[in-house]
Amino acid sequence: MNITYEKWSELNGNDILLFTLTNDRGIQLSATNFGCIVTKLLVPDRMGNIENVVLGFDRFEPYVENAPYFGAVIGRVAGRIQGASFELEGATYELAKNENNNHLHGGPGGFHRVLWQAEPVWGDDAVGVVFSYTSPDGEEGYPGTVDVQVAYWLNNDNEWTVTYRARSDKTTLVNLTNHTYFNLSGNGKRDILDHTLAIQSSRVLELNDELIPTGRVLDVVGTPFDLRNGTMIREAVESGHPQIELVGGGYDHPFWLDLHHDMEIVLSDPESGRTLTVETDEAGVVVYTSNQLPEGLDLGGVPSRKYLGICLETQGLPDAVHHPQFPSIVLSAGKERVSTTIYRFGVRSS
Repeated sequence: MNITYEKWSELNGNDILLFTLTNDRGIQLSATNFGCIVTKLLVPDRMGNIENVVLGFDRFEPYVENAPYFGAVIGRVAGRIQGASFELEGATYELAKNENNNHLHGGPGGFHRVLWQAEPVWGDDAVGVVFSYTSPDGEEGYPGTVDVQVAYWLNNDNEWTVTYRARSDKTTLVNLTNHTYFNLSGNGKRDILDHTLAIQSSRVLELNDELIPTGRVLDVVGTPFDLRNGTMIREAVESGHPQIELVGGGYDHPFWLDLHHDMEIVLSDPESGRTLTVETDEAGVVVYTSNQLPEGLDLGGVPSRKYLGICLETQGLPDAVHHPQFPSIVLSAGKERVSTTIYRFGVRSS
């Protein structure tokens, strides 16, 4: 296994570094210290062809100019916060309104837009990079100075492991995720409509017209959200279900997971044979089938378009601060929040 890194670009006088982790089986993950963005992930198909299975740019500059959260860590709070405000310990906090009247993905200056400290690390059976950032009190409207650490590890079991750590000096909100767009066809040859997705979840959150949870938790039985036995994504897109149509014809929904670290999310591409198994200790996963992806961005020679990628954003449930029936995303002063998500790549012979 190996780690290399290089100066990729420069931003406001600071070096933009690109780290590349390589295991002994041909898997290669590249990530930059700007937003902890995963820029490339090379994985073999059933014939041994090694191709990129994530959406991203070949150059740094487009990530600053126009990037729909490609590959980035999202924080302090992933998803939408209704009304861009919340109450905590008797105080009201006003956040940036960066989507309609609401707060999205930590605000315009969220973790996806900051420069992280980064250090390569070597383990007994893995190589990695550890990103660190201190978010000052009041950044994007949130209380507390928060020390955040995100570790990416790659091992010879073809597992990319992400561990998030956060500690605050004041009680605050923290809900981190990774916003990588996956496409297992390799090099964006096909869209993800013929991928199969299985999720061990019997509950999905209903969304309102602004794509924020209403508070209602829906039983998935008899709906396109019942993915427990695996479903081709195309079937959901073409189902005509009101919640599918609401978000632009696809998924952009939080699934409340029934299992954790037990093959709870499996994405597969029958044509290439590639599989991706996602295991997490987070309460849920927001599945986004890039229904709103802008068209015409140059993704390594492939123009962006609707349904070109799928995000599997393991996280606490969105807007949990306004829904006490959801698991809490409050981080108490002096306490540490730790969560781990594993992305395991494989192939099926037929």
